[in-house]
Amino acid sequence: MNTGTANVAATNKWIIAISVMLPTLIEIIDTSVVNVSLDHIRGSLSAGIDEATWTITAYLVSNAIIIPLTGWFSRMLGRKFYLILSIVVFTVSSFLCGSSWNLQSLIFFRILQGIGGGALQPISQAILFEAFPFQQRGTAMAVFGVGILFGPIIGPLMGGWITDNWSWQWIFFINIPIGIVSILMCMIFISDPHYMKKQKMKIDYMGLSLLTLGLATLQIVLDKGQQEDWFSSGYIFWLTLISACSLLSFIIVEFFAKDPILHLSTFKNRTFTTGSMMAFFVFFNLFGSIVLLPILLQTQLGYTATLAGKVLGLGGIATLITMPIVGILINRINPKWLIAIGTLIAAYSTLLLSQFSLDVDYITVFLPRVFLGIGTGLLFVPLMTMTMSGIRREEMGNATAIFNLLRNIGASIGVAFVTTMISRHSQIHQFQLTEHLTPFDRNYQIASANAARVLGYNGFAPFIARHAADGVIYSNTLKQASMLAFNDTSFIIFTILLSILPLVLLIKRGRGGAPPPGTH
Repeated sequence: MNTGTANVAATNKWIIAISVMLPTLIEIIDTSVVNVSLDHIRGSLSAGIDEATWTITAYLVSNAIIIPLTGWFSRMLGRKFYLILSIVVFTVSSFLCGSSWNLQSLIFFRILQGIGGGALQPISQAILFEAFPFQQRGTAMAVFGVGILFGPIIGPLMGGWITDNWSWQWIFFINIPIGIVSILMCMIFISDPHYMKKQKMKIDYMGLSLLTLGLATLQIVLDKGQQEDWFSSGYIFWLTLISACSLLSFIIVEFFAKDPILHLSTFKNRTFTTGSMMAFFVFFNLFGSIVLLPILLQTQLGYTATLAGKVLGLGGIATLITMPIVGILINRINPKWLIAIGTLIAAYSTLLLSQFSLDVDYITVFLPRVFLGIGTGLLFVPLMTMTMSGIRREEMGNATAIFNLLRNIGASIGVAFVTTMISRHSQIHQFQLTEHLTPFDRNYQIASANAARVLGYNGFAPFIARHAADGVIYSNTLKQASMLAFNDTSFIIFTILLSILPLVLLIKRGRGGAPPPGTH
């Protein structure tokens, strides 16, 4: 990094941070903002619910494809130009999404939106690493982490409010002024270091095709697998096979490519590999828990969507409070301690979830979300900082692309895992509980009599009273089965997160990204 660029970065580091995090935040919000508006979109565009979910899948697929290509496109086009181009594509496609005239057009424009937005996370992370001095990398990652972790929380809240008070089109239109401001700020305040200028490169068509096919099919499998009953569906089976073969072939091809899409040699750095693995499981836990909790609150405990959203949103405030503190502490104590403590607290939050019952109160529900926010805030900043600490500046774009790819895949697998486990374990517990629902079981007889009395059917014929009581008992049985399934799933997540704790010992802080003497 030359002296002029370093001085600009040092002088305007907070302006640079705002410039790159504004579009990144709205891009992250757009990964979840559509979820709560889906019913309105479906009704407005005369589509079925299964068809409408493709508006979510299309965005996730194109987003997943672009993230690992970010470093390669940045080298080929120049990073600043590619960043501005991405924001332009994202902003224009947001307008087109809001102007869609049918479901097909909305899905197409969502693909464009994902293409524009996919690059923003890796590029913003790389630029923040360069804009802040080496000693302030923790602060830089705290800024990045606020957007990464708060976006999925504020997205559903914002989407619900906009849809209820305006219309679903405005969840896209609201991106336009923010996008325009971001474009102007990036044009004025962002500059490319010499190693990120436009380069002449040979296009790796084979690697590009294999990666695109592999990630696209993987994301569709993860998003639609539970809905299609996984491998009992030929559709899911063949997509999984295509994904596995494509990604394996991609790895082989990249080892021999002259200008590879991804420099897989980055995995030779043990700290980077270990940190990326931890990020995968941290986001597996985070997104799995974020999906798990609102489903539990609304389907089993009778919470409204707004009240469930408050549990998530207010818990997210704990993350926002924790991250700036961690950004300061990271230079004063060993970051490993922060990662270890954060992992334990996050694991403890899921252990608390595994102990819920159907009569759990609001405070008991709220506390695990607060602990998850604190734990994630504690571990995420030092994890990112240490993971990238041994990476040279010239390799930062490639490294952040890989890191964010694994983080996103971890989140997608976490969501797919949670929804599958809840469904399967609900069936298991339902079968176990209904084994005792026989007229000869004493507890069943007592429950049936109590239900009939509560319903006021005691004066009716016995078979009518029993039939009415059976409906109540069976309904309660389903709720109990679902509750037990939530407990099982939470405990499994707790076990997985606890098992990655030894990986902290393998992480070592390097100075590969530090600037040469005299440049700062």
